[in-house]
Amino acid sequence: MSNIRSAIENTVSISLFNRGLAGKIFEEVKHSGPKVVMKNNTAECVLLSPEEYICLLDEVNDARLLATAAKRMQHFDPSLLITQEQMDKEFGFTPADYADTDEVEFE
Repeated sequence: MSNIRSAIENTVSISLFNRGLAGKIFEEVKHSGPKVVMKNNTAECVLLSPEEYICLLDEVNDARLLATAAKRMQHFDPSLLITQEQMDKEFGFTPADYADTDEVEFE
């Protein structure tokens, strides 16, 4: 029953936009969340607040990064790792080259 109620409360007819009620609809989106705009009994688009849209994009980006990391870990071979000293030697870096660099922070 709550799904039916949610569907009714979260849909809006395109005709309401044509009647000049866009401002009211946008306020409802800000306060109540996304709305599905219906045109000829078919979902036409989804209205989201900018904050919700940014959160959605962040979640999609995080999911893509996680999928990439998981794929890379499937092929991870610890025997191919090299130490910082080996890297420095290969590229000719010395401790003086790192003297003026800031610490890198990871989240």
